[in-house]
Parts: sequence; C-alpha cells; structure tokens
Amino acid sequence: MMIEIGVVVVVVAIVVVVLMVMKNVNWWLYESKLGEKQYSLPPGDMGWPFIGNMWSFLRAFKSSDPDSFLSAFVSRFGKTGMYKALMFGNPSVIVTTPETCKRVLTDDEKFKPGWPRSTIELVGKKSFISMAYEEHKRLRRLTSSSINGMEALSLYLTYIEKNVISSLEKWTKMGQIEFLTEIRKLTFKIIMHIFLSNESEPIMEALEREYTALNYGVRAMKINIPGFAYHKAFKARKNLLSVFQSIVDERRKLRKECSPMKAKDMMDSLLDVEDDNGRKLSDEEIIDVMLMYLNAGHESSGHITMWATYFLQKHPEYFQKAKEEQEEIVRRRPSTQKGLTLKEIRQMDFLYKVIDETMRVITFSLVVFREAKSDVVMNGYTIPKGWKALVWFRSVHLDPEIYPNPKEFNPHRWDNNEHKAGEFLPFGAGSRLCPGNDLAKMEIAVFLHHFLLNYQFEQLNPKCPVRYLPHTRPMDNCLGRLKKCSTST
Repeated sequence: MMIEIGVVVVVVAIVVVVLMVMKNVNWWLYESKLGEKQYSLPPGDMGWPFIGNMWSFLRAFKSSDPDSFLSAFVSRFGKTGMYKALMFGNPSVIVTTPETCKRVLTDDEKFKPGWPRSTIELVGKKSFISMAYEEHKRLRRLTSSSINGMEALSLYLTYIEKNVISSLEKWTKMGQIEFLTEIRKLTFKIIMHIFLSNESEPIMEALEREYTALNYGVRAMKINIPGFAYHKAFKARKNLLSVFQSIVDERRKLRKECSPMKAKDMMDSLLDVEDDNGRKLSDEEIIDVMLMYLNAGHESSGHITMWATYFLQKHPEYFQKAKEEQEEIVRRRPSTQKGLTLKEIRQMDFLYKVIDETMRVITFSLVVFREAKSDVVMNGYTIPKGWKALVWFRSVHLDPEIYPNPKEFNPHRWDNNEHKAGEFLPFGAGSRLCPGNDLAKMEIAVFLHHFLLNYQFEQLNPKCPVRYLPHTRPMDNCLGRLKKCSTST
C-alpha cells in the first residue's frame, strides 16, 4: 500500500514538474532575453510552448462566446488594457482600449505592419499588409483615387444601383437562397467592374469561390496539411494567382497591340505607375495589390449588408423608421429623375446610423497586427522591439463603459455621435485606414434603400448558430427567401 502511494506521489510530482517546465518554455524563449525590460511587460500568459494562446483563442471563437478569450485575461490580470500573449507564433501585446488602439494605429514612427507570416503568404508579400511605409503611401495614393471620397464614387452610383435592383429582383425568383452568398457575389461583381472593368461571369465565379477558401485560412494556424484551412487557402491563392496572371497578360497584350481600351481602371494605373527611378511594377506586385483590393473590396461590404438587413428585420421599429426615411427621399425626387443621386445618399441620416451600428456590433475585422520598431512604452508597460501589437477592435466596440448594453443593436446610440477618437474603428485608423470605406458604406446604403422600399427577407433558421471565424456570419449563410412586398419605386 505504501509503495502504491509512493508511486502516485512520484507520478504527480513528475507531472507538476513537466507542467511547470512547459509553462516556462515561452518565458525562456521570449521574455528572459529582455533582461530588466521583462519586468515592465504587461501582465498576461504566453500559454503553452510554441502553440501559445492559439488553442484558447480558437476554442473561444469557435464557441458561442468569442469574447471569453479576452475575458479570461481580464478576470485573471485585471482591466489593464494591455496583455502579453503568444499569438500566431509571435510574442505579442494585445491592446484593448481606445487610447492604446489609436496610438498603435497612428504612430508610424513606432509601429509598422506586423501581420503573421502565414497571412502575408496568403494575401501576398507585395500587398499593402507588408509594404514599407513610403511605398505603401505612394501606391495607396495612386490606387485609392478611384474609390476614395463620395464625389469619386458618384461615377459608380448608377452601376451599383442597376446591379442592386436586378439582383434583388432575381433573388425573389430563386426560392430558397443563401442570402450572404448572393450578396457577396453582388459586391464582388461591383468591385470587379470598378477595378478591372470586367463582368465575365465565369471569371467572377471562379475568383469568388477561391476567395472564400482563402479567407478561411487567413486567421487559421499555419498547418499546411490536407484537410486544414491553411492548406485549402494556400491552394486557393495559387489558383487566384493563375487567374490574375492571365488577366495581366491579356491586358499587357491589348496595350501592346494598341487595341481600343475601355475607361482607365486600377489595372491600367498599376501597369502605368513608375517610381522616381522610372521602375515599373512587376507582375507579382500588381497581382498581390489587386488580389488584396478585390478581397477587401467585397468581403466587408457583403457581410455588413447581410447583417444590416438581418438587424432591420429583427427590429421592426428600426425597419419602419429607415423605410420612412427612404420613402421621403423618393417623394422629394423630381418626376424626371431616374435613380439615386449622391445628394440623396447624403440625406440618409438614420440609415447611416444603422450601418455604423451594424459595423460596431459585428466588428468585421476583430484584430489588426502591428510590430514595434523599437521599444514602446504605453500606459506604463513596454512593448519590446520586434514584438507584435494586436489591436483588438472587439474589446473597444463591445466595451459597456463606452457603449451601454454593447451587444444590443441600437442605431439611436449614434444620435449625438459624441464618441472620442479610437472608440469606433470599423476601418482601422491612421495612414493605413481602409481606403474603401466610402465605397463600402455607399454600396450598403444603396442596397438597403431598395430593400427597405420593396422587399422583406424571411429567414428559414432564425435561431441558426453563428460562426465567428474568419468573419461573423450565420452557419447557414443566412438561408431564406426574399419576397417583394411593395412597388413604391
């Protein structure tokens, strides 16, 4: 009996020692090398060797309570606003307050892009997410001119509205549809037209399918084995590169032959641009920039459009108020006018509050990655040089001290719009603010305008569980039927 007890004690002791050693591996790898600076790190837990906090992150975001991941840090270490962790293979500091988020996003002297290597490999080494500041500034100025500012977007308003009207009408005749899937096809068609003057259905469908697979792997662990999200995403990137290369080759061929060209689009701009030394962009650079733009240009607007429609249907009082606003816009319209104008879109005061509230509640991009260029002291804590700073948007948008009852959908919380800088970050901030924010909001507004006037959506599975990675969406992609209910326009 004594021998058995002794064996149990030894086994327990061995297990305790092994656990202690494992828990200290990351300290030895990342913190011990910092010397005295390790004592000014934010509180936190770097998790298990090499894996770090990724299992707990994925477990939380694959559950019905994704915010339990960060809540665990707050409950263990207090509401300090900054926490050390090992995320996506890198020692990191998660920043969670408006002040710290704003500082990381806007201080280009102290921080640079710090996306995980796996994300860069999928989105592109030559895309904006890994591009140096000066090159990013130059190419952003060139490429965003066609989608930045409402005046520039007025050029596309007629095209967007025409496709929204035809799509809504088509969906009513399709019976049961995946609402999110159809909206994403619509927003992808719009961005293809703006950037590539292209409406080829086969090309669009091929690209959109590959983008879906790509996005599943962007925030997954880098496991390049069949069956895992990253492996599927890597294959999707190869297929996307092949399609984009054929588009670039065809465009170069047309330009060489001096064939009549359509209106200048982003592809033409990228083919023409030169740096101060007369160097033009390589095919790889052009393709990575286009791949990134086309992805960002339809994913966010597609998802937010679906969720805004969903929330309006769930809240009849907001639906009715938004509908009355749109009806009033139509009533004031001259009889000779056909379609929406930029002036009318600027009059959609309540509808834009609906859009802002949707972006807050959903928080399409849950985190942005930066890297400290040198040691940075914030709130009394140090972010060491080379460590990642993870800007955790969800913690800001769902902070009850900023937004009372934060998970409640309430557009009226924007009536006074007294929020401080850093408290609302749906498109990021600073020099790397998403250049397509005006385009996305205008697309959503045009869609909701026509939906509110003429349609209702009947969701087949109102209690369908929600998936949070890579983006928040119903697991059935909002399965339902679109019904025409009026002919007010």
